[in-house]
Amino acid sequence: MAFSSTIPLCTTTTPSSSSSFFAKPSQLFLHGRNKQSFKVSCNANNTGEHDKNLDGVDRRNVLLGLGGLYGAANLAPLTATASPIPPPALNSCSTAQINFPQGPPVPYSCCPPMPEDMDSVKYYKFPSMTKLRIRQPAHLVDEEYIAKYQLAISRMRELDKSDPSNPIGFKQQANIHCAYCNGAYMIGGKKLQVHFNWLFFPFHRWYLYFYERILGHLIKDPTFALPYWNWDHPKGMRLPPMFDVPGSSLYDERRNPHVRNGTIIDLGFVGETKTTQLQTMTNNLTLMYRQMITNAPCPLLFFGKPYRLGSDIPKTTGAGTIENIPHNPVHIWTGTVPGSDLGNGVLSYGEDMGNFYSSGLDPVFYCLHGNVDRMWNEWKAIGGKRRDLADKDWLNSEFLFYDENGCPWRVKVRDCLDSKKMGYDYAPMPTPWRNFKPKKTTSGKVPTGSLPPASKVFPLAKMDRAISFSINRPASSRTPQEKNEQEEMLTFNQVKHDKLEYIRFDVFLNTDKTVNADELDKAEFGGSYTSLPHVHADHNSCAEDFPNFQLAITELLEEIGLEDEETIAVTIVPKKGGEFISIEGVEIKLEDC
Repeated sequence: MAFSSTIPLCTTTTPSSSSSFFAKPSQLFLHGRNKQSFKVSCNANNTGEHDKNLDGVDRRNVLLGLGGLYGAANLAPLTATASPIPPPALNSCSTAQINFPQGPPVPYSCCPPMPEDMDSVKYYKFPSMTKLRIRQPAHLVDEEYIAKYQLAISRMRELDKSDPSNPIGFKQQANIHCAYCNGAYMIGGKKLQVHFNWLFFPFHRWYLYFYERILGHLIKDPTFALPYWNWDHPKGMRLPPMFDVPGSSLYDERRNPHVRNGTIIDLGFVGETKTTQLQTMTNNLTLMYRQMITNAPCPLLFFGKPYRLGSDIPKTTGAGTIENIPHNPVHIWTGTVPGSDLGNGVLSYGEDMGNFYSSGLDPVFYCLHGNVDRMWNEWKAIGGKRRDLADKDWLNSEFLFYDENGCPWRVKVRDCLDSKKMGYDYAPMPTPWRNFKPKKTTSGKVPTGSLPPASKVFPLAKMDRAISFSINRPASSRTPQEKNEQEEMLTFNQVKHDKLEYIRFDVFLNTDKTVNADELDKAEFGGSYTSLPHVHADHNSCAEDFPNFQLAITELLEEIGLEDEETIAVTIVPKKGGEFISIEGVEIKLEDC
């Protein structure tokens, strides 16, 4: 049965930084959770160019996607073949599912307050601003900022007590992530998922945008900006100290204890770190170089695979490079150990950060995603073909969020492509990973004659040990123009695994199974596959359809000196959950970038 609660009475008629922005929270909300809905009074004529033709249009047409391109001249050309994802119909929201090996599925209610009429919810229009909100690296903020941040989160938590159905309360804000990620929403008869596909970056950008404005509203400071966890810089590769103060509103008792006391984070973490602190930081910079530069020369490699109306998850989708690493491992590193005892015999599902349903209950979640969002800007700044998608189905996909006054608004992906137009930017920090290209450690080509060909190794039933094989390339000695037109992709077809386990395997070129897989700062390291435990569709834990995993290897082959070789050696090394991983096949393909 669908869950619903009372929608607040919105007292403002348009997003604004005027005096209505500072209305007391107690004046903005009606109490009570059991009413089916409450009529929203946000009747702003907020249409603009986005929805000027939507009033009175049959909603079926909206589901088919309306609207045009946004700045198409500066976007990567792609072909749209289906329909954009519409905003969820909130009355379709039902109980989410939490699944983990320690027990049966656990129902969890995370549905938001429900407007009486979805068609009455207007498109959001950015309020006027006098200056940008500047997001600072979390490890460099001063005591005044920390006090302000703690106060804002405290007031957000207090709203949970005074009105649990308040959409700007701490738990309701956390529930937004759960509802979009744990199968609570239905779109076109299928469960909605904003991970593992091209919705990942824009969804979280909009999520943080409204969360940030709510915090500023609660402390009456419209200039307030969230911090970002600067884990891509050695000085930020620790849990930011302000989150490690017991008793503070920023503290979460359910974090893994190993994150405390200045421990260096492992950006490839899936359960344990075996290297020294220096090697861990070196591996981190290597991973950042690979995920931002080597493996993300093309938009869909960075953003993730297309996800259109009617798509299955994860059948036709796959995560982008940054979502795969470091996003997933940072979640895993910070959350509780799955299966551990939380007290009174209650076993952990990876709370809070280690599971999608509960991630938003840890304030550091928003700090993590601040840096994920910053990576979007940094990636485009690298240049080349690194630019936003031009596919209409991406640009016109929509979400629904609540603003600082508790009003629901529809938003489009195309309106969040420029963070400065949204009113915020990031304080600059050095990005040492940009110049951290790994060096070759092998001399010459590793002999491939003694290695079994990929056709003899795959299908692979389980990856319980390091496996080396040889594989043929579709073309060798390619010209610079040919490389610019098509990227060479090492493609692992149908990577199947138990979705309830932490998963990681690493890929090396021009090595055999004796490779030291704990030291990643070598040109032969191609990249890693990771998975955060999740259940997001009507599938069992080992579904039949899983996405392909692709690594862009054009630059890699240049680094190693294998451009002219017709056959190369590949080694895959399981780091976690290898016994749960099977792979249908491996091939190298040339694909348009």
